[in-house]
Amino acid sequence: MKAILFDPFSGASGDMIIGAFIDLGADVVKVKEAIEIAADVKVEFSKTIKKGIAASSVNVTTIKDGSSTLDEIISRIKASGLSEPVVSDAISVFNILGKAEAKVHGTTLEKLHFHELGQEDAIADIAGACAAFHDLGLKDYRIYCTPISVGMGFIEFSHGKFPVPAPAALEILKEYSLPWRLGPVDGELLTPTGAALLAYFVNEKGVCPFMKTEHIGYGAGSRDLFTPNVFRIIAGEVDDALISDRIEMLETNVDDVTGQVLGNLIDELLKAGAKDVSIIPATMKKGRSGQIIQVITKPEDSGKLARKIIEETGSLGVRIIPIKHRLIAQREMGKVDIKINEMVFPIAVKIARDLRGVLLNISAEFEDCRKASLESGTPVRDVIRLAEEKARQVFFEAHV
Repeated sequence: MKAILFDPFSGASGDMIIGAFIDLGADVVKVKEAIEIAADVKVEFSKTIKKGIAASSVNVTTIKDGSSTLDEIISRIKASGLSEPVVSDAISVFNILGKAEAKVHGTTLEKLHFHELGQEDAIADIAGACAAFHDLGLKDYRIYCTPISVGMGFIEFSHGKFPVPAPAALEILKEYSLPWRLGPVDGELLTPTGAALLAYFVNEKGVCPFMKTEHIGYGAGSRDLFTPNVFRIIAGEVDDALISDRIEMLETNVDDVTGQVLGNLIDELLKAGAKDVSIIPATMKKGRSGQIIQVITKPEDSGKLARKIIEETGSLGVRIIPIKHRLIAQREMGKVDIKINEMVFPIAVKIARDLRGVLLNISAEFEDCRKASLESGTPVRDVIRLAEEKARQVFFEAHV
């Protein structure tokens, strides 16, 4: 599968994203035309060096600035003559930005009349990025994004100082679950426009897939920093057969916890959202017998699950082992009816496929099989085999 990886290790802004698309091969003439049609600006493209990295730079000069409502901006874009896909995407990005600004300022989209939203360079950035995106033919690509570096410190606004990230950018990060981190330098690295573009384009957030790289593009920011102030885009191929899933593993050692407590702990952790729990026998210091508790979890659940482990076992600490991602099959539940001794039993089955629909595995739910075993007098392993054979026939043929 064709894929794009956005790598905002030095933040993201509209001009940086356009520059990276240009560096990746977008047509300069088409992008320039789209920007100058949509906004009252003049735009120039050039090559620059940022800490030894050659990057494409976008310089937008405003001819006439003003303050517009969101409806006025959308009307302008619709009447611009840009292609329908570019117009549609640009309007969607402006809606993301507008909703964030309205939330921050405690108003509605209809009443929103915010100077920063209506600035011509914001219109230019969004129209240009959407035009470049479509010129590169990225509509059918899977778009990934690593965690966004937002900078540190405070931003100066006309009505005061605010901490990084800017309120509207932070609202977008929250609303679209985009992972972010402070640093690596003081100042604003992520603009609200940059955040809105990432929110709209990105499919997979905070992950870097197994990827074969084909092309790389760098878009330059306006500031000179001690790190390369560039936005990086990587284009290539990823294996689309399995789903990429972000996880962490929690781990701790215990040597004075009973089996009953550990059994209850497994139930409590699974109820609280753990993906899997393992208890591994181990020999501890001084030859004492103990256990290693391992829990697979989503990163956002690590804190509450670690607390649960400490509360239930008395452990003094839990290790968090970061794992970039795991590859998992697509899962679904189904049901088959099996006939044993003239009796019919419904059995739930778990079906695993890859993203191409290829059947990888089928497993029968044990409790259903155990119930059928007790009622029919048939060994449970035979019930499981019958259910899984029937399910393979049903669900393989249904897919074919």
